[in-house]
Amino acid sequence: SQCMVVGDTRPYIGALITLDPEGLNHWRRMNGRHPVPPELAVDDPQLSSVLQRAVDEANKLVSRPESIRRFAVLGRDFTEEDGHLTPSLKLRREAVARDFADEIEELYAKQE
Repeated sequence: SQCMVVGDTRPYIGALITLDPEGLNHWRRMNGRHPVPPELAVDDPQLSSVLQRAVDEANKLVSRPESIRRFAVLGRDFTEEDGHLTPSLKLRREAVARDFADEIEELYAKQE
């Protein structure tokens, strides 16, 4: 559904990825799996593999230093109600970074 890259003052680029519930349910149906809410799908290894392929495709368009090396799948979208988006749906990076600080730190705790 959404993605925010992180990496200022960090050794590499990471990303926070949210899941579109309709897209997730469609993917699960197409793969013979039961629909589940996004918060229950974040640890699905098959889904992580699909997301990794998408990240790998995106990384082909940028240099190695600009490429996403690690990502975290979040169980909820960035929303205006949570303060993550402006009324015009622009990302409020500081709010996302604050609210998902643990997930961001975990991206960098796993060193290559």
